[in-house]
Amino acid sequence: MLKYSGNMLARIKKPFLIVLLLLLPFLFLGYPVSAESDSEKLDRLAREIEEYTQKIKELQVKASTLSNQIAQFDAQIRLTELKISQTEEQILLLGGRIDQIEVSLSDLEEAFNTRVVESYKISRINNTAYLLFSTEDINKTLAKTYYLQKIQEADNNLLEKLKNAKEVYKEQKGELEELQEVLGVQKEELDSQKTAKNNLLSLTKNDEKKYQSLLAQARAEFEAIQAIIAGKGDESEVGHVNAGERIASIIQGPSCNSSGSHLHFIVARGRDTENPFNYLKPIDHQNCSGPGECSPGDPFNPSGSWDWPINAPVKFSQGYGLTWAVQNTWVGRIYQFHNGIDINNEGNSEVKAVRSGTLYRGSYTGLNGCRLRYVRVKHDENDIETYYLHINY
Repeated sequence: MLKYSGNMLARIKKPFLIVLLLLLPFLFLGYPVSAESDSEKLDRLAREIEEYTQKIKELQVKASTLSNQIAQFDAQIRLTELKISQTEEQILLLGGRIDQIEVSLSDLEEAFNTRVVESYKISRINNTAYLLFSTEDINKTLAKTYYLQKIQEADNNLLEKLKNAKEVYKEQKGELEELQEVLGVQKEELDSQKTAKNNLLSLTKNDEKKYQSLLAQARAEFEAIQAIIAGKGDESEVGHVNAGERIASIIQGPSCNSSGSHLHFIVARGRDTENPFNYLKPIDHQNCSGPGECSPGDPFNPSGSWDWPINAPVKFSQGYGLTWAVQNTWVGRIYQFHNGIDINNEGNSEVKAVRSGTLYRGSYTGLNGCRLRYVRVKHDENDIETYYLHINY
């Protein structure tokens, strides 16, 4: 049976105690280290976010009044503020954990580097063959060999923990960067929502009649466009036109179902509309599809080969599909999906055919008595038609 002196046992235990102390922080990396108050705060924010989400759903099914729309804006703004607070709290807690890991990681690396040097020295001195022939006490030789093996095992264990700690550190740094990106998007969204509310108050002057007038105008335009695409417009054939040929001009100022100058451009195949950006080529433009006087809200990403129906520079005010205006303004009360793009050139009102085909001039008169003029080009190829609305012939 091997016998160990008190000094020998102390020498064996000391490295294990050092390693254990250094590894303690990593034994709990899978568990939250936040204080209870932080956990309670996150729980409260989650509850409030759910409450405001439900409140917005309830407001959306109520009558379309100005006061209801303002209440929706207020609820949406508060919801976004809560999400920002939640993300900031998560960033704070994750940042604290990363700081702890950085300190422990530094200590582990220092300990490992020190142990590598010491282990090398001990292995040189405690060569087993040398000790067997140079010592009179075989027990001491075996004890030293046993001690060296344990040190090497501890070194290998420390190396594995160091590798794992580096992986955890890398993952949590990535999570922190993602949260910071989310926070930036949330703050931009909050600014957009506040601007949209202010725009509505500016347009209506907090007057219910003006708000209802805007809704009626948008509703009439939506119904007219749906009817025109369905072939219910009053049309007459003009003849064949070539790509780039003038076919109309944009009405300047407010007009039937329009609060301002713009061309509503639609690409359709049968009764189904398609994204015009899939066909139009890149062009010099100004993206004013978001909140305020002119800021981006919808992506401007044309990727096709067609020339545009208006000259550059193009002022882009609304995109195709689930647009910023549909999601963030009263427009969403009428449109669930914007079936074209809204564009303008403030210095040139000329409208041109994007491809060659047969030109038709038409109009549609809605229930409000508004007569919406448009032109349609039935393309020579691919069964595609393009529509150009809010124009004069």
